Amino acid sequence: MSVFSVHEGNFEAEVLHAGQPVLLDFWAPWCGPCRMLGPVVEEIAQTHPEVKVGKVNVDEEPALAARFGVMGIPALFYLKDGEVVSSAVGARPRASVEAMLK
Repeated sequence: MSVFSVHEGNFEAEVLHAGQPVLLDFWAPWCGPCRMLGPVVEEIAQTHPEVKVGKVNVDEEPALAARFGVMGIPALFYLKDGEVVSSAVGARPRASVEAMLK
């Protein structure tokens, strides 16, 4: 499955009512650690079809970042049934991101 862009217009349908778990990556194009985490997020999307993977550009979607209380990026949030079950801030290896999905 490919990574999709999350914005106010599709948040409710694509995240809250996804029908499957969702991993959200809050990022910005100017953020070095975000660029390091990007390929890991892409790999997760490809190797875990049971999880929808979305990216939220905090510069373009400040309201969504505020809704999740994002204070630093990259920030990952794993949601099941629209509820956050785990989160992490900062670049991390793939194994650490996969551990969030368990």
